[in-house]
Amino acid sequence: MAHSNTSAAGGVAVQEGRTATRVRPHGEANLVTEHGRTTIADEVVAKIAGMAAREIPGVHDFGTGAARAFEAIKGRLGAEESITRGIEVEVGERQAAADIHLIVEYGTAIPDLAEAVRGNVTNAVEHMCGLEVTEVNVAVDDVHLPRQEAATGTEAEPRVR
Repeated sequence: MAHSNTSAAGGVAVQEGRTATRVRPHGEANLVTEHGRTTIADEVVAKIAGMAAREIPGVHDFGTGAARAFEAIKGRLGAEESITRGIEVEVGERQAAADIHLIVEYGTAIPDLAEAVRGNVTNAVEHMCGLEVTEVNVAVDDVHLPRQEAATGTEAEPRVR
């Protein structure tokens, strides 16, 4: 089989025999083709962004104080924790933007953490969705202190049996 590389609309067309496949450059969406359109819901991008941000060491939790309080009430009623709490996204046909509200672990360098979150979210969304990520804004809303975890563990135990 003959292989040839030719330029095609900014990408590379790789031809094997009679079948041509377009390979898109990094960050370029190929969601609208002559065969149809692919749409990705905001919730999907928010979940991907949330999972990518959670992979970064130093991220403790997400959401503003009000959002965390509301989530705690839902948790007491048996609802699952929302993976998208603290994550807001805008999704267009070819681009996406995200705002992430998070709580960092005490001792974590916030500028380094924000840059790592930004990079991981950008890579995940671009890879999984084929959307160009125009911005990832990181808002640090709180710092988790080690003693907070010990205090919450003792309050959760019942006082009487």
